[in-house]
Amino acid sequence: MSKRALITGITGQDGSYLAEHLLAQGYQVWGLMRGQANPRKSRVSRLVSELNFVDGDLMDQASLVSAVDKVQPDEIYNLGAISFVPMSWQQAELVTEINGMGVLRMLEAIRMVSGLNGSRSADGSQMRFYQASSSEMFGKVAETPQCETTIFRPRSPYGVAKTYGHFITRNYRESFGMYAVSGMLFNHESPRRGAEFVTRKISLAVARIKLGYQDKLNLGNLDAVRDWGFAGDYVRAMHLMLQQDEPGDYVIGTGEMHSVRDAVRIAFDHVGLNWEDYVSIDPSLVRPAEVEILCADAERARTQLGWEPTVDFPELMRMMVDADLRQASREREYGDLLLAASW
Repeated sequence: MSKRALITGITGQDGSYLAEHLLAQGYQVWGLMRGQANPRKSRVSRLVSELNFVDGDLMDQASLVSAVDKVQPDEIYNLGAISFVPMSWQQAELVTEINGMGVLRMLEAIRMVSGLNGSRSADGSQMRFYQASSSEMFGKVAETPQCETTIFRPRSPYGVAKTYGHFITRNYRESFGMYAVSGMLFNHESPRRGAEFVTRKISLAVARIKLGYQDKLNLGNLDAVRDWGFAGDYVRAMHLMLQQDEPGDYVIGTGEMHSVRDAVRIAFDHVGLNWEDYVSIDPSLVRPAEVEILCADAERARTQLGWEPTVDFPELMRMMVDADLRQASREREYGDLLLAASW
């Protein structure tokens, strides 16, 4: 029989790529859905005929117990979260409820459905749990690059909530013998990234400026440095973590640092424009507490999981610009058709 996987956040960037990857591996894939009117369900629309959905909400313990009991998954990937870091200062309580307490509720659902207690040790037949941890937990970094043993100094409510989720996952592994792992993923992007994230904001603006729909691009801190990779690569690492004999936590990243300025230059160069003619700095877009440098030491993932990234940063930015050029062109064609129809 094929394995069953339950994905929270299946309509997000990572959830859609992971669903594709698991389907290609022969899995039966279930998505946890908070109501049927999810505005981002379009991300997985082409997969709907191959997917199964179950009702559930990371803020509702009973619904999670019901979902896990119904699906009886072999693997659970907890990707559901409010993932836009700047929003966490405006809605700190909500972000903490979902990104922190939501992890606890899912772990409790697994424990209750599985009948795990402190006297039971892990075995190969139990449900396996993946928690989406974040490089934002490192925050004001103690060392560069960051690895699995680097201490956490989160600099946002998002990072603090993710740190709680990380530690409670480890606690359930140690307390109940649960097969539970965390992937400390560094920034990973794609054409499916939300338009509020800086890389997608850049690629979308470049496409619109090139086509004459937009004049300027406003950004905050151009000197912030990140380790950016391709989301399609990173979901492979998630899957690999749950295939190991023993559960463990892993840092996932490319080990290469690039600034926001680099991202801007690569994107504008790709369409033959000089970025300095179009980019302006908006101080209101700078974070209250900035994380200046994030860079992954993913040696453990490379040696133990056999994982390697396949898309480098310049290729990633060009891929995103090309996708947004196609999208913007389709929108223009659609607008032209509507205008013609009105005549």
